[in-house]
Amino acid sequence: MEFWIGILIFIILLQTYFLVKMQRQIRDICRQLAFLMKHDSNMLITANMKTGGFEKLVRLLNEVVQMRRKEQREFKEKEQMIADTYTNLSHDIRTPLTSLNGYFQLMESASAEEQKHYMKVIQERIESLKEMLEELFMFTKLKNDSFVLELKTCCINRILKNTIFSYYDDWSGRGILPEISLPEKQLYMEGNEAGLKRGLQNIIKNGMDHGQEKIKVQLFEKEEKICLWICNEVTNPEEIDVSKVFQRFYKADGARSKNSSGLGLSIAQEFVLRMKGEIHAEISGNEFWVKVSFPQKIVIYNSRLYDIIKESISM
Repeated sequence: MEFWIGILIFIILLQTYFLVKMQRQIRDICRQLAFLMKHDSNMLITANMKTGGFEKLVRLLNEVVQMRRKEQREFKEKEQMIADTYTNLSHDIRTPLTSLNGYFQLMESASAEEQKHYMKVIQERIESLKEMLEELFMFTKLKNDSFVLELKTCCINRILKNTIFSYYDDWSGRGILPEISLPEKQLYMEGNEAGLKRGLQNIIKNGMDHGQEKIKVQLFEKEEKICLWICNEVTNPEEIDVSKVFQRFYKADGARSKNSSGLGLSIAQEFVLRMKGEIHAEISGNEFWVKVSFPQKIVIYNSRLYDIIKESISM
């Protein structure tokens, strides 16, 4: 009888020992967790006890801690990026603002003909400032995680044609005759029409601002993908670092004096990626290429209905 009582007392003491040890371990884990939540440290939670599920608990807590650190790091990087964006753009805005002030002063003593010329220049500078601010707004909007780009089936042929036609007057005024190659087949994708148009505009505008008077636009399908290639000639291709052209504020040396935000291709890249596409740049001789591809969506339509509509249009 005394033997069993001794065994029972031993078991009780052993359980008490483990309960006290587990309680201490839990308090220690809580202290470590509180410290890590308050301080910026690379430390992880540790536990002396490996039994009773503590090893799994510590592993899960460390995963949560590392996830929180990653979120904080990404938030700080994004915050710093936006701050740098405003700083850089405010510097770029000073140039057109300074020139505006100069032209307004010149107008005070200018003749009627000179005032007309100065007003035209002032309007161009104001338009340049407007474009810079619009690019800044769009860039910060795209970098906001809460911004959702709604995707739906759209015809890239139609969007590309409309975008190209919108530049007709600009091209004519500059004596540019673009080489455009579009397929007869209608190509469809899951995209956002406004976002796709904005991305295309930025790529084309980049070619007009920083290239020579030659632009090529090619649209075709390849291996179940829609490929859109846009090319412009450049004077000094050796000055362009294609690995950096999609970075915000990147400008090749020959383009430093241009009135551009330096965000155009960054915004185009963001739109392409949000539509599950790919984008990269290449230099071939004196030609600068921006090559974009999207997954193609096969659209099945009623062929009889299509024939009826086609016949009615031709009549």
